[in-house]
Amino acid sequence: MPRGYRCTVELRTLRYFVAVAEELHFGRAAARLHMSQPPLSRAIKQLEADTGALLFARSPTGVTLTAVGTVLLDEARALLEHADRVRARVREAAGAAAITVGILGDGTDPGVARLAAAYRRTHPGIDIRVRDTDLTDPTCGLRAGLVDVALTRAPFDETALTVRTLRSDPVGVVLRADDPLARHDRLRLAELGHRRWFQFPPGTDPLWQSYWNGGTPREGPVVRAVQECLHAVLWNGTVGLAPLGHDLPAELAVVPLIDMAPSRVVAVWNKGDTNPLIRSFIKTATVAYRH
Repeated sequence: MPRGYRCTVELRTLRYFVAVAEELHFGRAAARLHMSQPPLSRAIKQLEADTGALLFARSPTGVTLTAVGTVLLDEARALLEHADRVRARVREAAGAAAITVGILGDGTDPGVARLAAAYRRTHPGIDIRVRDTDLTDPTCGLRAGLVDVALTRAPFDETALTVRTLRSDPVGVVLRADDPLARHDRLRLAELGHRRWFQFPPGTDPLWQSYWNGGTPREGPVVRAVQECLHAVLWNGTVGLAPLGHDLPAELAVVPLIDMAPSRVVAVWNKGDTNPLIRSFIKTATVAYRH
């Protein structure tokens, strides 16, 4: 960098940079951060202007790190890890510790209720903040730094994340109760190949979308929330997948799928985050979801 150069970079911008550096693609990084691509591109261009050097070599197929970008990636990861440690220690010292938990769509899971009760008993002085998210971001805002830990379902891109499986649920297909297929005791994915399936918006994690489409490209209405999925089935006869054991309106039915991989309930946090509140949360969650 030039002599006398000074640069002030926000931690949020460094998180953006790390996402692009790990994905090597602005579109994928934007989806991972649960944001649109234009503001991400502007943030990276501003970072390059602030540092006085190009961080990425652009091409039609993606980007590659420059020599300066490679150095910054190592430093950015170290700074973000240090910032997480500082945040945890300051919260602990202030005596007003807090943890923000992202929960995906379905707050009726009995495991969530057991975890909440157990965590309140063992951590009565902790301020627990909950961020309920829709189906477009399986990490519940974790990559964007909006939550400390997420209770969600796999699979999704696990880059730079630590994932702990809490439970596995069998999956069924949700149909209108008057659908001829609803009379079956069980079904195979091949029997649904001609039907329309609900889709998530463009930019949604492709592993996540593929799982809920039974591993095959499909067509159908775009949805963002659990209730929108149910309405797509009720109003349009769309088929969709759902974990078994959840209550449904009387107008809908769920039939088990015998060739569908189970849906894993998982707890997720950023790799390298040493916040002791996260460790204790994961420990409590592991026990709560066993019952």
